[in-house]
Amino acid sequence: MLATMTEPSTKPYLIRAIYEWCTDSGLTPYVAVSVDENTHVPREYVRNGEIVLNVSALATSKLELGNEFIEFQARFGGVARQISVPVTNVTAVYAKENGQGMAFELTAKTPSGEPAGDAPVAALPAPESAAGGKPAGTGIKLVHEQSPKPDDTPGGPADGPKGKARLKIVK
Repeated sequence: MLATMTEPSTKPYLIRAIYEWCTDSGLTPYVAVSVDENTHVPREYVRNGEIVLNVSALATSKLELGNEFIEFQARFGGVARQISVPVTNVTAVYAKENGQGMAFELTAKTPSGEPAGDAPVAALPAPESAAGGKPAGTGIKLVHEQSPKPDDTPGGPADGPKGKARLKIVK
């Protein structure tokens, strides 16, 4: 009798491929992550349960893009932090400069806590039609939100993040 084998997820391989494409092209690879109790990131930079991380060689130390976790060290506000992100929580990997990359659906978990599988949502960015520059069909759009201008009071918002990029599904 043949043993049932679970097929490995394609997600970590796709993340590594987009990361490599970004670095080979001289672009800055970013990952968007849905934060939960298994995600070890500076909580003060989490907005609406998400964080976007620069995973370039210049921004990280000891980067490991594993099949289960993305782990590295990085400085946030001048303080070195150890980052650990479950691959299942990665919602996108893309180039900062042009938004090209791939978005993923969040992986549903089985009752035992194991991933139930994942699939890419779409390649980024959404294609534009030749006439009028409007998006053709459904796609993903990288949107950069700017936080309000920080005040200059000590310990005020000037010490926190300045803005974030997010992915938006457009129809």
